[in-house]
Amino acid sequence: MADHAPPDMITGAGKHGGKPSGKVADFRYKRPAQPDIRPERSPLPGVEPADDPSGEHTGRPAPFSAPPPGTRPARRQAFAALDLGTNNCRLLIARPSGEHFTVIDAFSRVVRLGEGLATSGRLSDAAMDRALAALHVCADKLRRRNVHLARSVATEACRRAVNGDAFIERVREETGIALDIISAQEEARLAVLGCHVLLEDGEGPAVVFDIGGGSTELVLIEAGDTPVPRILDWLSVPWGVVSLTDSVPAPDGTAEGRQARYAKMRQLVSGAFTPFADRVAPVAMGEDKVRLLGTSGTVTTLASVHLELPQYDRQAVDGLIVPSADMRGICQRLSTMSGDQRRTLPTIGDDRANLVVAGCAILESILDIWPAEMLGVADRGIREGILRSLIAADARAEQSRAHLQRNRGV
Repeated sequence: MADHAPPDMITGAGKHGGKPSGKVADFRYKRPAQPDIRPERSPLPGVEPADDPSGEHTGRPAPFSAPPPGTRPARRQAFAALDLGTNNCRLLIARPSGEHFTVIDAFSRVVRLGEGLATSGRLSDAAMDRALAALHVCADKLRRRNVHLARSVATEACRRAVNGDAFIERVREETGIALDIISAQEEARLAVLGCHVLLEDGEGPAVVFDIGGGSTELVLIEAGDTPVPRILDWLSVPWGVVSLTDSVPAPDGTAEGRQARYAKMRQLVSGAFTPFADRVAPVAMGEDKVRLLGTSGTVTTLASVHLELPQYDRQAVDGLIVPSADMRGICQRLSTMSGDQRRTLPTIGDDRANLVVAGCAILESILDIWPAEMLGVADRGIREGILRSLIAADARAEQSRAHLQRNRGV
């Protein structure tokens, strides 16, 4: 084990964290997890503007049965998913489109909510102000769009911060957005639900991972012919790109210093991953081919570097399958560069120049315990998982209402 425990493992998982790891015998996605879902309806009626082409893309949710013909003229309601993470604030607003959904509005901003949290245990005033500014933009979009149901979640930064609950209440009072601090297990579930359709074709076991700003989730799934996979095992550790960057001192400016810092990051993450690594080792070393899929800014950034893109292109990255050895090579190259050198890469820039090194350390540690030859890349995750849950749940409720109406008419 590493000689430095992940920040919130020093004093326990915290009031919102729950268990950080555990085998799950039959953790399926046939319905949203009721204790964690508190859908919010738009408080103000809004006139729905024309769709925004700049934010439109097609999602691929699990199939659900449409309501019987004639029960509603058209399913034009909009659904919204907001994810306030340790580093980013992201919003998607979508409408059902057959078995899928089409995004009609989107928003993403780097807010660095967890900046300094690893050392202070608190959300700073500056970080909360940045997040609130972004959430005001989200609230405006939610009011202007014809949002039928929305779910807004907060993750590791708010789980760990001693003033997390107070911040959530401030958000509700100032913006009207009711953020739900979800557990690590629910975060893992939503991430898998949002991106598992991009898994590499095959029959072998698979791991889906989400490298966030304040935590990383690893999920072992059984992906068969069913629309949604079965979760067999999972782990969440409070090492993300922000928490790991803040916990390991900056290098001294030399190549040797950068190498030593990267080695320290790898040691910390590998130690935290040990319980999961021990449990999945028999599967990872079995005869079946193993598959790996990652969703995070880290993997999409590294995929962009792999493709040598002049600027980020979601269509080129989302669903890409990359040799794991190539991704390791990029990790090694970036870890030896200075911050100024990383900033010159067009798909990294200022925002990720420092954080990407921690992401590389986490990714290499994942590849150590799950030696997949290829790595799938997903530019989708928690928000898409929320949308799929909301849309499917609403369709089931519509069917139930129609069934009751038919029975009353008999």
